[in-house]
Amino acid sequence: MLRMIFRISIRRQEPSMKVKDVMHKGAEFADSATPVAAIAKQMRDADIGALPVKAGGRLVGMVTDRDIACRALANGGDFNRMTAKDIMSGRVVCCTPDDDIADAIDTMEKKKVRRLPVTDRDENIIGMVSLGDIAHKVGKDLSGEVLRAVSAHHR
Repeated sequence: MLRMIFRISIRRQEPSMKVKDVMHKGAEFADSATPVAAIAKQMRDADIGALPVKAGGRLVGMVTDRDIACRALANGGDFNRMTAKDIMSGRVVCCTPDDDIADAIDTMEKKKVRRLPVTDRDENIIGMVSLGDIAHKVGKDLSGEVLRAVSAHHR
C-alpha cells in the first residue's frame, strides 16, 4: 500500500513553471527625473501600464497608469513640473527568472500588485511578469484566484 501511494505522488508531481517561462523579456524603464508627461507618452507608445523607475542605475520605484491618474492629475499638482520621483511607488517587489511562478503569484497576491519586475543577479531589470502573462500561461482557475486576490480592495 505504501508503495502505491508513493508512486502516485511521484506521478502527480510536475516540473514547476519558472518566471522565465511566463515573463515578457526586456523592459522599458524611466529615470526618476523623467517628467510625468514623458512617462505617459512612453507608456502609451509601448502599450504598457507600468514603468520601473531607476536612479543611479538602481531600481527605486514603479510608476503605473493609476499613479499618473491619482497622484499627478487628481491631486492637482503641477503636471508639467512633476517627475517620476514625485508619483512613483517605492519599495518595489521583484522576482528572478528562476523563481517558481507559484512563488511570484504568491508575492503578487500578498503585496496586491499586478506586475513584478524580473531582475538578474546584479539587480538589472531583464523583464516583467504581469497578471496577463500569468493568465495566458497557467490554468484559468489559478489565474482567476490571483486576479481576485490582487484586485481585492483593502479593508
